[in-house]
Parts: sequence; structure tokens; C-alpha cells
Amino acid sequence: MTEESTTPLCAPGMKWYVLRVASNKEDQVRETLERKVRIEALEVQVGRILVPTLKERRMKAGRVKVHERKLYPGYVFVEMSCEDDGAVNEQVWFMVKETMGVGDFIASDGKPISMPDHEVVGMLSACEKAEDQPSLTGLDFKKGDPVKIIDGSFESFEGEVDTVDEKRGIVTVNLTIFGRATPVEVEYWQMEKLV
Repeated sequence: MTEESTTPLCAPGMKWYVLRVASNKEDQVRETLERKVRIEALEVQVGRILVPTLKERRMKAGRVKVHERKLYPGYVFVEMSCEDDGAVNEQVWFMVKETMGVGDFIASDGKPISMPDHEVVGMLSACEKAEDQPSLTGLDFKKGDPVKIIDGSFESFEGEVDTVDEKRGIVTVNLTIFGRATPVEVEYWQMEKLV
């Protein structure tokens, strides 16, 4: 978060807490919690509820598709106020615990631990970046890189990158097929670098 940013780290009297949730249920938990906060009129105790994501452009079958990737799978971030002793307000505690897919707050001695400011800054700036134009990710191959095909007709074959077509997201890989070096065009997401 920069000095010019107008978004405060947290609302007055609130801090950020991390909630463990069932994998792939982050958005569902967030929506349910937001609805429950409105229904039970808990806006004074609970502020923003976030699932930070990053938009990525991926090439598949020659087409660019935008996907959202969760930056912190299995976690939901909740801005809320706590009692003076660090305990969660009882009404908020039951609302959260009764939500399907919720595990528990990251806590110590049964009391949630608030996130340090530097981690809040990173999480909030990641949320702001998610609004930016998505980038073509995963296309970090260069000539000579050893790779393994992980999807498609040549799955499990290993070879070496020959050329990279960044516009199309296509990589030409030299594979050894029947004892002969054969150039094969593969979409970049169908392969991984070998270490």
C-alpha cells in the first residue's frame, strides 16, 4: 500500500483476522458471511470480508481465457473488532462458527490473532492488483529449457524448448519420438520446466 492510497488498512477499531475454510469454498463462505452480517445487523463488529484473487490470462486451444486464481487457498480474511481481552464478540463467534465450510480463526490460547500491518498491506495490495488488466501467466519458457509435457497427446514426454510464440501461447518443443528428434507444438500450459 502506498502513501497515496486512499484505502485505510482497516476501519477504526477493527483489525484483520484470518479464517480457515474448506478448500474451494472460499467464495461461498465469504458470500454467506456477508449475507449473515447484513441479516444479523453486525456491521459494527464486522467490516470487509475478502478472498484475494489474481486474474490471469491463459491460452487454451488458441484462445485467451481469464481465470481467477486464489492467492491464499483455504483462507478468508475478515475485518472485525474484538473485545478488550482479544476475544471475539459472542454473536459474531456463533455467526462465523455456524457457517458451513468454516474451520476456525488462526488463534492462540483460543483468541484470534490479528494480522500484522505489513501482511495486511500485502493482502490489500494484492486485492487492488486483482482489478488490473490480467496478464498472460505461465509463459516463462525460453529456448533450451528442459521441459516435460503434462497434458495432451505427448503427455509424459520430455524435451527441450526450441521456439516460443508469445502471441499464441504456443511453444515448439523438440521431443525424441521413435529415436528421432521431432519438433512438436504444445500450448504453454501443457508443460512444465524440469529442474
